[in-house]
Amino acid sequence: MSNVTNIRHAAPVSAEISKALIDLDAAIAKAIDVAKAAGLPQGFVVSILHGHAHAQTHMMVCQ
Repeated sequence: MSNVTNIRHAAPVSAEISKALIDLDAAIAKAIDVAKAAGLPQGFVVSILHGHAHAQTHMMVCQ
């Protein structure tokens, strides 16, 4: 997603974090492309991403 805005944070974001975010974004985009090419309906892609986002949010709130 080359049109994503740079992260702004109170402290500078390290090069390692920046690279990890870029790599994560690329891996997600690639996985979505593979799933679509295999014929997975878009609703399933959205529901899987939403489920993971919900689970990660739950982990952050409950820890």
